[in-house]
Amino acid sequence: MFITSSSPSLSLNLISLISRSPQKFQSSNINSRIFNSRILNSRILNFTMSMSLKTHAFAANPIRSRTPKSTDPFSPTNAFKTLKTLLLSNTNEPSSPDFKILPFRKGRPLAGTIVGSDVGSPNWHLGWLSLGECREYLESSEVRLSEDLLVYLGFKDEEDVVYWAFDVSGDDGVVSKLGGKQFCFVELRTLMVATDWADSSVMGELAVAGHARALLEWHNTSRFCGFCGGKTVPMEAGRRKECSNEPCKKRIYPRVDPVVIMLVVDKENDRALLSRQSRFVPRMWSCLAGFIEPGESLEEAVRRETWEETGIEVGEVVYHSSQPWPVGPSSMPCQLMVGFFAYATSFEINVDKDELEDAKWHSREEVKEALAFTEYRKAQRTTAVKVEQMCKGVEKGQSLSSDFNVESGELAPMFIPGPFAIAHHLISSWVNQVEVNGASTETKQGVSSNL
Repeated sequence: MFITSSSPSLSLNLISLISRSPQKFQSSNINSRIFNSRILNSRILNFTMSMSLKTHAFAANPIRSRTPKSTDPFSPTNAFKTLKTLLLSNTNEPSSPDFKILPFRKGRPLAGTIVGSDVGSPNWHLGWLSLGECREYLESSEVRLSEDLLVYLGFKDEEDVVYWAFDVSGDDGVVSKLGGKQFCFVELRTLMVATDWADSSVMGELAVAGHARALLEWHNTSRFCGFCGGKTVPMEAGRRKECSNEPCKKRIYPRVDPVVIMLVVDKENDRALLSRQSRFVPRMWSCLAGFIEPGESLEEAVRRETWEETGIEVGEVVYHSSQPWPVGPSSMPCQLMVGFFAYATSFEINVDKDELEDAKWHSREEVKEALAFTEYRKAQRTTAVKVEQMCKGVEKGQSLSSDFNVESGELAPMFIPGPFAIAHHLISSWVNQVEVNGASTETKQGVSSNL
């Protein structure tokens, strides 16, 4: 386990730094369209957003901060008993604790928008339903509100509420019913971009949705025992599963796939290694990343992945932070991104074309320009509009890459993932020389660990 200081300060470059006056660009460099260096540095100092995120997107889930005691009415076992009683009695009478249910369809949570809010503002909320509302929507559908399909998410004792997730992918009729109430099932990635990163309440809802999706996808992919092939059944209100085969009875717990993600730094020449994958939107560059192999430490994984993908050798590895990432493919329902700075000891790039499309060294100034040139707020606003349109029954196709263009319509020559991704914070911390674990990113600082 890592021994680190409190959550690192994560500086965000969210404000548009693009000049509307063409004379503030270097006219002699038409291809790159970069800023005058002095103006760029001044604008970054003056306009870099001063706020700091306390946590990454999908972290700091507000409804599972602690595990209740077995005697607590909010515990998975006791809450499940109460829920089962209510379902068997077919009553909608108030109960203590109360129950809120979040439906999912094909990995998408139910969401709605706040009526009367400003157009383009990040204004979505999760579509929590009461037990009675859930029954009503499912009344004539092929989906049954069974206790075996409900997954315990957590509780808020101050509100006397226990929260559950429920998969309704088996019936398309539910979509039209909920659509009449201006609810819709929205991709988690879309909600991620549309979220106001400065709003801790909405960030909390995003974390809840991420946790719920990870659990539901895990249930979908673990329907059979990997040891004997027997059917698995949910246990402890869906927090684990067990093989139904009596001779086996193997216990199965939610899957987490650890991934190292690293910003490789050339300290001597003040530059960072960024890469592109073929699946990236045009002009987007990011950090290297890769899955940890069995029997491998995190530091070893950083060095191996960097060398395999780019031929660069790494010496010191410094921990930055970690982020749950429940927006990957359903076969990997929840990745845990573990972020590092990796200090290069060799510098000649040899790209593995099976893994990457390209990898290049970029100077600090070039990366500053990418942070300044990209309009993350614009992407946030346009995606919020998209969510609002979807909830009103109007879905408008839009290219995500176009959201990162400058207001003049010019293409950003290079951009990096937005503040919803740990890659952004690794890169931004390096660019702005933010202190990480009590030391500047410019100072080599080892991290104590028990691995």
